[in-house]
Amino acid sequence: MGMSDTSKSSVHIEASVDAVRALLFDPAGYPAWSSAIKSASVLSSDGEGKATKVEMVIKAGQLKDRVILDYDWSAAPNSLTFTLDDADMLTQMSGGYTVSDNGDGSTTVGYELTVALSMPIPAMMRNKAEKETIELALKELKDRAEELEN
Repeated sequence: MGMSDTSKSSVHIEASVDAVRALLFDPAGYPAWSSAIKSASVLSSDGEGKATKVEMVIKAGQLKDRVILDYDWSAAPNSLTFTLDDADMLTQMSGGYTVSDNGDGSTTVGYELTVALSMPIPAMMRNKAEKETIELALKELKDRAEELEN
């Protein structure tokens, strides 16, 4: 799996970096604003209460699965990355978010994602699924953050 398999995108959000981080850094709360995430339950947390292992039921287009993701907070608050611990269908789901304060009350969020399934799927289809998943997540994050800010 080379870097070329990773899909990425970013979005400009008219909301403070703190407001954006509050949403993005709370995986248990994702179902409240992300239509692709049907449920999320924290299986384990670190000493500061940050979720380190989260079970999610995801449904993004053709992609339906129950996944357990491991979250890595070592680069927070500038980024949060995740890797796949377990899933029914997926063999890989890794990626992360970067959060940048634009200095004018707005925030830029980048999201990169790599998914792989146990069944062979053409790279083009997989990349399209990744891209659609990213675009939707960023749009919904933007909508929610701006709604809360205003």
